[in-house]
Amino acid sequence: MAQAQATAEVFWTAFTAMDAEERKAFLERLIGDRRLREDLLDAALIEERKDEPTRPLQEVLAQSRRKKAARAR
Repeated sequence: MAQAQATAEVFWTAFTAMDAEERKAFLERLIGDRRLREDLLDAALIEERKDEPTRPLQEVLAQSRRKKAARAR
């Protein structure tokens, strides 16, 4: 097991051993940190959309420009 995986396992084990009140306090502190909250939201979005087909960046940018131009009208 890699070092990062071993560390993650230690933290996961500790988290799952907490009672409900301790978990709530931990999660409140975790999401209270703006940067960590953004990382968690990004990770959740990635997980939610992982089965969607990929699109070329140029296609996404072109769509964004079209939407922006339509709003400007």
